[in-house]
Amino acid sequence: MLGIVMLDTVFPRPLGDIGNPATFPFPTRLHKVSRASPQKVIFERASGMVDDFVQAARDLESQGCKAIVTSCGFLALHQQIIAAAVQVPFASSSLCWLPTLYLAFGGARHVGILTASSANLGPAHLAALGGSMDSPIAGMPVDSEFARVIVGNQPQGDMQRIHAEMLALADDLVATQPQVRAILLECTNMPPVAQAIAQRTGRPVFDLVGLARQLMA
Repeated sequence: MLGIVMLDTVFPRPLGDIGNPATFPFPTRLHKVSRASPQKVIFERASGMVDDFVQAARDLESQGCKAIVTSCGFLALHQQIIAAAVQVPFASSSLCWLPTLYLAFGGARHVGILTASSANLGPAHLAALGGSMDSPIAGMPVDSEFARVIVGNQPQGDMQRIHAEMLALADDLVATQPQVRAILLECTNMPPVAQAIAQRTGRPVFDLVGLARQLMA
């Protein structure tokens, strides 16, 4: 059973989203951390809430989970603290992929990152997991439907428009950074369009859903 430490959200989670149990071919257990909004984690770095995330991971472990992930890549900052608190594999973020991808694709400049907020994904997040700011980073526009619904945590939104915005972001990344050979999705709400991004860009796409499956293999 996979444990998923969830932010306190109400926005839609279609198939492929890490918070949709049907995304995985094995059982999952979700543990919502009260008051952990996207704004709190993305803009405030989960200030004052790290102990809550540690306890959530411990609870999932005690309930029999064999591996644990989270629903927000910005929790990368707290990877070491939370991982040290449990005895099962723990991945806070898809950014855990970065060292492997750098080796596989010839360095940081060849691995592009799509994120919920490029203004808030900084050197500390990447360095916490062996990443580098040499990786090109593209973030969802602040005036996008994605930002309104996902970052703004709204219960309803135009998911087709959001998916189109993600595809447009990927198109822009490879158009402006043609040296990119692989794409990493920081945001756990982006995997529903991972296959479409790969088909559109001709680049392999990596995300936390894929990493979770590896941890459970």
